[in-house]
This record gives sequence, C-alpha cells and structure tokens, in this order.
Amino acid sequence: MDYVKPIEVVRTMLNVGDAKTGLSIKDLLLRGFLSGALLGFATSLAITATVQTGSPIVGALIFPVGFAMIVLLGLELVTGSFAVVMLAGVAGRRAWPRVFANLGWVFLGNLIGSVIYGALLYVTLTDMGTEVPTGVAAKLAAIAEAKTIAYAAHGYAGWVTVFVKAILCNWMVCLGVVMGLTSQSTLGKIAGAWLPILTFFGQGFEHSVVNMFIIPTGMMLGAKVSMSDWWFWNEIPVTLGNLVGGLLFTGLFLYWTYSPAREKTEVAAVAAPEELVQA
Repeated sequence: MDYVKPIEVVRTMLNVGDAKTGLSIKDLLLRGFLSGALLGFATSLAITATVQTGSPIVGALIFPVGFAMIVLLGLELVTGSFAVVMLAGVAGRRAWPRVFANLGWVFLGNLIGSVIYGALLYVTLTDMGTEVPTGVAAKLAAIAEAKTIAYAAHGYAGWVTVFVKAILCNWMVCLGVVMGLTSQSTLGKIAGAWLPILTFFGQGFEHSVVNMFIIPTGMMLGAKVSMSDWWFWNEIPVTLGNLVGGLLFTGLFLYWTYSPAREKTEVAAVAAPEELVQA
C-alpha cells in the first residue's frame, strides 16, 4: 500500500536526519542554494498571482510548488532540518557539534540561493534598474517593510509577535516534511506536503528562508529597510521561532509518541497473553 504508518514515518525521519548530517559541506551548500532559490521562485510566483487576482489565498494555493520540488529532489532546507536533523542529535545518532554545523552550512546555502535569485528577479522586474518598481516589484518592497519596520514600530511586542508567527509557521513546514514521508508515490508525497505549506502561507506566518528572499529583494526594489532592520526585527527572531516550532511541535512530539522504544513496547503488548496485558 502507498500509505506509510506514523511509526514508520518517525523511523524514516531518524534515518533521514542521520543521512543528512553525514553530507559533505559541498553538498549542503549546493542543495541549500537550490532550496533557497526554489522557494524564491515559488514566493515570487505566489505574489504575482496575488497581485493579478487581488486574492492572497490564490497565492497561498500556488506557493507549495517550491516546497514540493525541494521534497522530491531531496534538497536541504534549514527549516525542515530543524525537525529531522535535530532528531539525529536527540536520538544520539550524531554529535551535537556535527548537527549544528550541518544547520549552519544549510542556512548559508539557503541564504545565498535566496539572495541570488532575488538579484536576478530585480533585473527582470526593473529592466536592470532602468524602470521604477511597480506591480509585483512594488508589492515585494511593501511586504519587506511590513516584515521589518512594521514590527519595529511595536518594539518588544513586535519582536515577540514575529517570533510566535515563526513558531506557527515551522510547525506546519516541518509537518509538510513529515507528511511527504507518509506516501511512497510521487503524487502522494506532493499532496501530503502541500497541505501544511498552504496552511502556513495562507495565514501570513513567518518563514526564515522565504524572508531571505523577500526582504533583501524588497530592499533592492526600494524598501526603506536597513540591514539591521532585516536581521534584528525579522531574520533572527524568525529563525529562532522556526527552530522552536519545527523541533518541539513537530519533531519531538512525533518522536516522543512514535519512537522506536514505544514501538517495541506496543509490539510486546500485542504479543503477550491477554490476561498478562490486562493485569
């Protein structure tokens, strides 16, 4: 059958996390670069759809195309790694320095890919800087400001808000990774991953890699955002919130309830005589 049971999914999560942690720096950077660029493509497509239709939910329905490509190609996205790669450390399969080194290289690869795609998109939207940003370009600049200086206007409350939005976001993003493991077919993987990604994007939650594209691209297009605005009011709290949401609410919760030790206990209970189980 195509469906993969939760206990098998968690076993696969552990194996995937172990395998990802063993990748070379070159592979982490290359796969991270591609993931950042693909999410940039998907984000600009979603914004284009929103501008053309005037309906943000249309953009949300389209956005998961990028995540689906990342899942099917086995690329590296730091937000997804917050669940599966961190589990390799939690389960004792990999040393924590190796785990955090992996996350750092993937983060860097995602950042480079996102910014390079943003620079290329800037050229196409402005005819290499000769046209005033309008339409999608103006929308990108406005979103960049909304994701930074709008939070800054609220001070501490703004920082906490963006942090919580990031928790909610990566709860769903990492669930998208997990849902992609619940099927062995290509269409099943796409459908499973699509649902949580649509859920986070449609509600405007904060994703660190998406913001690696939106904010610097918006800055290129004239957004009144400084480097410190980008990092202090968005990238840092969003990355921390993504870590909490992905690791705790998806990775650890599933691991705690469907861990290999739990599976052995359940199998033993089924195999034991009924009177012993009831005792």
